[in-house]
Amino acid sequence: MTSADAADPIGAGERIDPPSLVALAAESIRKMILSGAFEPGDRLIEERLTEHLGISRPPLREALRLLQNDGLVVTRPRYGSTVATLTDQDVFEILTLRTGLEKMAVELGVPVRERARLTACHAALERMELNARDEDRGSLVENAYAFHASIVALAGHRRLSEIYRSVQQQMLLCMSRNLDTRERYYESLVEHVARHRHLLELIEAGDPHAVLEELAVHGERSFAERRAPEGS
Repeated sequence: MTSADAADPIGAGERIDPPSLVALAAESIRKMILSGAFEPGDRLIEERLTEHLGISRPPLREALRLLQNDGLVVTRPRYGSTVATLTDQDVFEILTLRTGLEKMAVELGVPVRERARLTACHAALERMELNARDEDRGSLVENAYAFHASIVALAGHRRLSEIYRSVQQQMLLCMSRNLDTRERYYESLVEHVARHRHLLELIEAGDPHAVLEELAVHGERSFAERRAPEGS
């Protein structure tokens, strides 16, 4: 080790590469999908996207491939890429699965015995409040997922958290669809975030029954119940 290396506490091998052009393009398109700028079933026209993003077709196509792997985009030969669609049955299944996972997390994690676990909840909520003020719907959806994932993490149950993350992209699509509906008919973005703050206050109060009652009428849950298919 040279004297210069010894003086540098980080070291040359610890540098972090900046995001690639492909990753940046994928994130931009992801935000447009989650914000509702692109709706389910919309075609993603390559010519328009290359112009909008200021990139060539090869990195754009690679970005679309990444989004296809995430389940946000569907690409078909000779037709191109479209935003993935979810049927009412898809939404019902995804959100009822989410209900079961979060119910288990609350039963295991509330009252919260390790208060440090609440840090992630507060951080996600603060980001949501900033997103609502900025009317950044795409980031709001992503941080709402992070907020709910942090609630699941309160249980301290690694496998439960892993299962929750395994359906992240499908949940994001559902949450995006539900946010659009609620903003259009029921509440503003600020009111949407306020419901999440109330939920966190109940969690901090330590009454799991009150938390479960709030979750039963919390946004996506009521949406799932209204859309539940007959005979379910």
